[in-house]
Amino acid sequence: MSAPDPAPLDPTAEQVQLRDAVRAVLARHPGHTAWDPLTAQVGAAALAVPAEYGGLGCGPAETGVVMAELGRALSPVPYLGSAVLTVGALLAAGDRRACEEHLPGLAEGSAVGALAWAEEPEGGGGRGSWEAADLRARAESDGRSGWLLTGVKRYVPAGPAEPSLVLAFARDGDTGRLGLYELTAAPAGFTVRSTMDPTRPLAELTLDRTPARLLSAHGEAVLDRVRDEACAALAAEQAGAAGRALEVTVRYAKDRRQFGRPIGSFQAVKHRLADMHTAVETSRALALAAAAAGAPPELAAAARSACSQAYAYVAGEMIQLHGGIGITWEHEAHAFFKRAHGSGQLFGAPGAHRERLAAMLGFTPPP
Repeated sequence: MSAPDPAPLDPTAEQVQLRDAVRAVLARHPGHTAWDPLTAQVGAAALAVPAEYGGLGCGPAETGVVMAELGRALSPVPYLGSAVLTVGALLAAGDRRACEEHLPGLAEGSAVGALAWAEEPEGGGGRGSWEAADLRARAESDGRSGWLLTGVKRYVPAGPAEPSLVLAFARDGDTGRLGLYELTAAPAGFTVRSTMDPTRPLAELTLDRTPARLLSAHGEAVLDRVRDEACAALAAEQAGAAGRALEVTVRYAKDRRQFGRPIGSFQAVKHRLADMHTAVETSRALALAAAAAGAPPELAAAARSACSQAYAYVAGEMIQLHGGIGITWEHEAHAFFKRAHGSGQLFGAPGAHRERLAAMLGFTPPP
């Protein structure tokens, strides 16, 4: 498999303006209140939607700019679930009727979508899986032109309220083929669960013969494309959050004094900050490369793995270098730490993406 052509990593003037606009909105509007100005004033939800459906016709590079800023602010808005996963799944499925019906509302932010993807594998013990082989939700024909879905979906990125559009992966009960379906009625249950990271709402969705229509019978191909875009977007978020965690830690090291000197002047602290800087810049370069190249599978997997590990490392060092106050549960360092470890498991653990990358590059694991 040939490597993708390198793409320029310097942001364009338009991307810098987008970054500054998103950062300004997030500074003025905390928490979920940022969603309306992000969509209405900045047009963030329209970036990945083609112009023919009312969007701006941009790509993963611009989506990555928004995700990096959301990561810096640890924003809970449903951008990942709606503007990345749902929009990406609709486009990958190629159902024109569904695109015409739903993409304009998703682009303007008046509609919020969710993609029900992960499930607990058999004998998983509470562990979620995003692998196609572990998806067991069942689709049965309703005897007419529709379908009935049954199963439980976990770790669905969501907003504070039930989404207006839900897409779900399920298997045809007769053929076993994975497909992508649009729910045409409310699911039997949609519950936002309490997780380690309170800044990332994740829902559990229960399907009990829930009416749906088929968008694509080629679910594995749709899943592969959505996963690449999701990994590139999440890598950008992780790189942005790691960068912000480093900024906060450097500021603290300059302000906190010990033995009559700022602790940042001590060589041991300088070395640790330098290591954090290296991790941040490496992850940022990979995230930018994946987004700028259009989220190809190899770069998406590499960025997802590297950015997860870099963010977890930087968040851990942030707590350590803040000393006693960093151990305090209410300190912002813990919010970055929880987001780092929660996002590290979303769409698969780093090791799973390294295995995917090795397989794509033709490496055979040792026996």
